[in-house]
Formats: sequence, structure tokens, C-alpha cells
Amino acid sequence: VGDAEVLVPAGSSAHSFSLKPSTVRDIQAADVVYWIGPDLEIYLAKSLSARSGKTVAIQNLPGLHLRHFGEEHDHAEHGHDEVLNKVPEGDDHDDQHRPGSVDAHLWLRPSNAVVIARQMAADLSAVDPQNATRYQANVEAFDARMSKQDQELKARLQPLAAKPFFVFHQTFDYFEEAYGLNHTGVLAIGGEVRPGARHVADMRAKLEAAGPSCLFSEPPVRPTLSDTLAAGLPVRFAELDALGYGVAAKAGGYGELLSRVGNELAKCLESLDKTKQ
Repeated sequence: VGDAEVLVPAGSSAHSFSLKPSTVRDIQAADVVYWIGPDLEIYLAKSLSARSGKTVAIQNLPGLHLRHFGEEHDHAEHGHDEVLNKVPEGDDHDDQHRPGSVDAHLWLRPSNAVVIARQMAADLSAVDPQNATRYQANVEAFDARMSKQDQELKARLQPLAAKPFFVFHQTFDYFEEAYGLNHTGVLAIGGEVRPGARHVADMRAKLEAAGPSCLFSEPPVRPTLSDTLAAGLPVRFAELDALGYGVAAKAGGYGELLSRVGNELAKCLESLDKTKQ
């Protein structure tokens, strides 16, 4: 019925985006604004407080499954190493990941997406009642698509649960939990701060101990240190896009985001058997 607009453009950080005056005007004019909430987009709080229209903090919706940093999900069951979560001092991105704080990457769990979609259908029906029937039909169709896709992802990913992989930031815990996966370690590097020699040595030791493994970065760029860390080791590089660059505001975009994450994980983890041969 209408068009969704994404505030944070591709290549920008959802943690530290700087709003332009034109973006602030768009926020004020929008019928409804959705944000994850203050645990992710701190920079939005001031502009949103000045709005008269409906504003929804997703992380506060009833019915969501929320995780908190420091929670682990079945690492011991698969014999995986403990997470390497020492963060270089001054890395603003990972300051958001303090133990006990809400893991705001909550959209990466499909059951949460259904909760969010149902809230959106209710909100849009209220501001545009003449199309309420269509919104309700759309959310029911979305629910059915998610159920089907969820089963397909489980069938492909759960057999890969014991495969070792590393991430640069603790972004995908919701997705991992939903599909029985567990990262072997979080390398916790990024931003402008280069980790110290001891931290680099610890990361290198983790990668070496894991044997053939996958190392996933997030767009738009892979940390330059990754090549040094993996030099001479049977490490395969791949990319996971948590934000759905290029598809986020399109019809069916969320399903495509999930497919991309699932396919990239599966392709790399499945390839590890070939690395051992």
C-alpha cells in the first residue's frame, strides 16, 4: 500500500549513524517510525522524542524472545571453545555488547519477526483503516512464509551444528540459537582500534586450535587483520549480512535476508569437509 524507507543506508553502522537534517525532517513527517530501541540506535532517541506521530521501540514489544549478552546457548553440548570476548579498549561498537545488556539483533530470529510483523499490521491498520483487511492478509501470508522457511533452514543447518566457525562481532546469536548453531569464538575486532599483541595472539591460537573453520565478516569490508590471523591456517572466509543491504525495504526482503545468512553459513560450513580431505 505504501513505501517503507530505511534510515541507515548501506555501508553505515546502525550503532553510530549520524542523522542529516533531511533525515530528521523525514522522521518528523513519517506516519509511523520503527526502531529497535536505545540498546542499538542511541543516536535516534532525541529525534524520536520530538515526534508527534506513532513511534515503536521494537525491543519493548510483548512476546519477543530476547537474549542478553553473556548468555550462551549449548556451547558445551558441541564441545566448542569458550567465546573469546575480550574487547579492545575503545571499540565503540562492542561497548554496546556489555554483559547483561539486551542483544538488540533480535530481528535475526524468525519467530521475533512474526511478532514484529503483527505489530506493524496493527499499527498500519490504525493509521490507514481503509486498508486494514489487506494488512491483516499480508501478515497472515508472512507468517505462513516464515513457517515454511524456518523448517527449510532447520533442515539444512542443524546437521552442521558441530562445525567450527568464528565471527568478528557477536551479531548472530539469535539466528544461531534458532537453528542449533554455535560460534566457536568471537574475535571482537573492528572499528578504528587495533587490538593489542596479546589479543591477536589469543585469536590466532583459537583459530589454530579449531582446525578447518569458517571466519565470517559483515559488510561492507572485512577487517584487514583477518588475513594476518588466518595466514597458513585452513580458514575459509565468508560474509554474513545482518542488515539485508539492498533488500531490507523490498517486498519479501526479510525472507531474502534469512536465506542469504543461512546459505552463506551452510555453504562455508559444508565446505569444511572438503578442506579436511
